Amino acid sequence: MTSFLLSEAAIRLFAFIGIFAAMALYELWSPRLERPEMTGALKSRRWFANLSMVLISSVMLRVVFPAAAVGTALWAEAMGWGFFNALRIDPLVAGLISFVVLDFAVWLEHVASHKIPLLWRIHRMHHADNGFDVTTGLRFHPFEILLSMVWKAAVVVALGAPVLSVLLFEIVLNGTSMFNHSNVKIPLGLDRVLRFFVVTPDMHRVHHSTIRRETDSNYGFNFPFWDRLFGTYIAQPKLGHEDMNIGLSAYRGSFTARLLWMLALPFRTLRRDQ
Repeated sequence: MTSFLLSEAAIRLFAFIGIFAAMALYELWSPRLERPEMTGALKSRRWFANLSMVLISSVMLRVVFPAAAVGTALWAEAMGWGFFNALRIDPLVAGLISFVVLDFAVWLEHVASHKIPLLWRIHRMHHADNGFDVTTGLRFHPFEILLSMVWKAAVVVALGAPVLSVLLFEIVLNGTSMFNHSNVKIPLGLDRVLRFFVVTPDMHRVHHSTIRRETDSNYGFNFPFWDRLFGTYIAQPKLGHEDMNIGLSAYRGSFTARLLWMLALPFRTLRRDQ
């Protein structure tokens, strides 16, 4: 099991590096928005803070929860726990269903992180980024990463999800988070088609609007149909992508790109306008 987990970590690391490099180069080649907070020195400070955050979160997760979701799937399989293990469902069928159910579970978790004050206190650090690019998709507080992993592990055990499907889901989730937060220009016609199958950057950018109604929409990271199904889909921001304000109204300025400020944000007073 230890050797498998080491291989799993290596696979995920290589996938992360490849996807991050591809999206970062795409942003340089064809940026969707060109704003001060997404260029020059401020961009450098944002990237340093956001990438430092993902490093801190990754190390903490491996220390506190070394098995992570894939290790949990291995353990559940060895114990014979979970719906699919108990009924001996065909692994391919179980894998496909597990992937979809896990995606819905992450969507549901995201909705809860906006609706439950304690979870929003943690999640708002992600939304406090005044910019929107590939590193925003990695900007999650370590507490949120840990809570998310506990939730995913519980779903994995309940399902008895196949190990390979869990590994694939974790890679895809990380990759689509970087993709749909990227500051990349996609032809509008292609975007209209893509968003029936995957969450696109223009679709998810609406979720990072300072307008509360728009912030409470487009929760998906991977599949886009949950928002359509549950009535939380908004096609375009009210002010348009070029003029929309990104982030949270309560936190405007370069201080939102300071690492220590980001780490301390869950402990700051939560006001009604936040």
